[in-house]
Amino acid sequence: MPCVGTSADAARMSACATSENGIINSVRMDKWLWAARFFKTRSLAARACDLGRIGSNGQPAKPAREVRIGDSLQVKNATGDFRVEVLGLSEMRGPAVVAQTLYRESEESRELRLRLAEERKSMPHFETLREGKPSKRDRRQIDRLRRRV
Repeated sequence: MPCVGTSADAARMSACATSENGIINSVRMDKWLWAARFFKTRSLAARACDLGRIGSNGQPAKPAREVRIGDSLQVKNATGDFRVEVLGLSEMRGPAVVAQTLYRESEESRELRLRLAEERKSMPHFETLREGKPSKRDRRQIDRLRRRV
């Protein structure tokens, strides 16, 4: 349901915090994180809030917490740890170019994230050990390594 108008319906007005002229004053945390493309779905954004991976103005945020312009958010997701300032509000997910206008990431956050990404790339990648008995192919490779064949 879009948040527009000045209806006297109390349930609708409590669900959407709008001003007299129809401009959105606040949005649910999970909706904003989804619209700003930090998470692929709202349920993933809500789950991150429940797990304590989202902070708003230095406090843990729940999915229903209201996000307002000027809020400082800390977002931890698979791509890194973001510290952002909210510049705009949206309840709809749009193109990535539009989503990036909703927030501004701090320079320290960006530098730290890029440095950690470089460190991850430079680390050697090891295969996980298989569980159980080696297969025939595995045994042959082991024998070749041990120079038995």
